[in-house]
Amino acid sequence: MTDYPVVIIGAGPAGLTTAYELAKQGILPCVLEMADKVGGISRTETYKGYRFDIGGHRFFTKVGEVNQIWQEILGGDFIKVPRLSRIYYQGKFFDYPLSLSNTLSNLGLGQSIMILLSYLKAKLRARLNPHIEPESFEEWVIDRFGSRLYRIFFKTYTEKVWGISCKSIRADWAAQRIQGMSLKRAVVNALFKTQNAKSLIKEFDYPLLGPGMMWERCQTILESKGVPVHLNTKVVRVEREGNRIQSIIAQQGNQTLRFTAEHFVSSMPVTTLIRLLTPSAPPHVLEAVSGLKYRDFLIVSLVVNQAELFPDNWIYIHSPEFKVGRIQNFKNWSPAMVPDSSKSCLGMEYFCSEGDSLWGLSDVELIDLATREIVDLGLVEKQSLIEDGVVIRERKAYPVYDGTYQKHLKVIQDYLMTFENLQTVGRNGMHRYNNQDHSMLTGMLAAKNILGENHDLWNVNVERSYHEEFTKDEWKQSHAIHQEKSLTPATP
Repeated sequence: MTDYPVVIIGAGPAGLTTAYELAKQGILPCVLEMADKVGGISRTETYKGYRFDIGGHRFFTKVGEVNQIWQEILGGDFIKVPRLSRIYYQGKFFDYPLSLSNTLSNLGLGQSIMILLSYLKAKLRARLNPHIEPESFEEWVIDRFGSRLYRIFFKTYTEKVWGISCKSIRADWAAQRIQGMSLKRAVVNALFKTQNAKSLIKEFDYPLLGPGMMWERCQTILESKGVPVHLNTKVVRVEREGNRIQSIIAQQGNQTLRFTAEHFVSSMPVTTLIRLLTPSAPPHVLEAVSGLKYRDFLIVSLVVNQAELFPDNWIYIHSPEFKVGRIQNFKNWSPAMVPDSSKSCLGMEYFCSEGDSLWGLSDVELIDLATREIVDLGLVEKQSLIEDGVVIRERKAYPVYDGTYQKHLKVIQDYLMTFENLQTVGRNGMHRYNNQDHSMLTGMLAAKNILGENHDLWNVNVERSYHEEFTKDEWKQSHAIHQEKSLTPATP
């Protein structure tokens, strides 16, 4: 048996941030991680020297405390990356965010007029029925953009990502992810170039060797301070007495380990955490756990025998005839991600559910599928240029916001809050589709709570804006702050 002041389950951004903040205050926790490396879905995988993300991870935030941690850990190992992304739909590439001239050119005048009329109809309907609140993703988007733009730029991609109808996705997911977007504002900004118009960021920070570099460096710092990070360590039981967690039982190879602590922080999937409780959680809580769903994810990384392919960091594939949902060009994130400058590395991202037909394909079949699709999209000239590939599968990558998730999550949240010494953090720990910076913020606040403060972690996404929109003035201010911080040497 090993005793620590705090035991943290999960070595992703949330768990490692908790440990990092505690270690700075002289409290040395223990971190347990099931995988063979740190970073969670923000890790960087390596295959024959080629490095790639599990999805793309930009380092952008409006949360100053999070940016400070990034600078403390990596400092001068960030590079500035220009942002470029597009949407592929019906054989054409659309600027993202949408530009008026490009959209008009691709859609044609007639279709564009129909989109505008559809938008005006939606605005009139909303004005006549101001008390009707949209309940589904479909209703929310149509209410704000009109039915035609919804069908073109929202429906196909969203259903590809989630595997369910947009009618079955909660409106609050749309409000969280695309809040603040306005067709009217986009058109006005494009036509009149308003002085302080809001727009998406045009560049972002990125670790030279990918996001995993951040968390591998964090692991090194923690271990140098005496904080053990146990990899390949699977939690198999969470023992409790009443409303206090007493110990964690974990399997590490052939060893069974027992960890005790005064405080516990978990970033593992909240459904798994509750199922591991001993004695078991009440039946109504277990029933709620069964009601929460996840979307899984796999990435096919292709090595292409060509130095330059397309200029984007990533491309969204909205056309339903292609199974791929998003394509990353990792060389355009950082040239150091590709060991041979005469070649490129692409990440073909497929959204699926464990057990479905896509997930069930063998690695060879997935590489063949990705190879065919990248050529059919016209992004690689011929299949013979694809010289290698590898498949990474990620379970429980995205918490699903279906029509019943909110009800089930409320039951789980109420139950978890009865525990005196347990906090859950991060995307899976809170079943919250948040970004890396907000996962880190939950970990930071969990550490502050252990140190005696009182923060409600469940309100993090509500209270803190994390959208990418900036006015010109805001961007200048943020950029100046970043430059000032980047002049400060990294500190452990």
